[in-house]
Amino acid sequence: HNMVDISEYRVGVVVSIEELGTKSGGKPLRLCNVNIGLPDDELVPVVTAAQNVRDNSRVAVALAGSTIVNDEGEEIKIQKTSVGGKLSHGVLCDSKMLGWSGGAAGVAVQIPPEIEIGSAPPASKPRPKSGDDSGSSEAAGPVTGGLFEKKLTKEEKKKLAAEKRAAKRAAKRSEE
Repeated sequence: HNMVDISEYRVGVVVSIEELGTKSGGKPLRLCNVNIGLPDDELVPVVTAAQNVRDNSRVAVALAGSTIVNDEGEEIKIQKTSVGGKLSHGVLCDSKMLGWSGGAAGVAVQIPPEIEIGSAPPASKPRPKSGDDSGSSEAAGPVTGGLFEKKLTKEEKKKLAAEKRAAKRAAKRSEE
């Protein structure tokens, strides 16, 4: 399995989409103008058959000059080429091209907003930030606190209070 250097690829935002009306393999082709952080906000035209791309989609672009691995596992150097009558300067990466697990071939990957335009796409599929991590720990906090307090018996509370008083007395003594 060839590992392609995905650091050659760039994260970009689709600024506009033009339906080309031509088809490739039965899928309508679309020209996406992608901002990958070039000087003067120069946009990169990318012709794609990916249907899941919208305005403002954050995509990964394999630009002309970079190498991709196709479905057969062959390395292909991307070139500026005319697709559907439009010059395409690259291809939108699907998860397979990036070596991500999951994700269908021919479906453009969606890059999370925390990854800057013009940087390389992440090496593995980003996990959504909201979700398992933050949610459960926040919920767990107060709940366990409440249970813990309820479990204290009167004797334990007295003991805690006594310990606090003793600690205060000790503190006073050390100050004198």
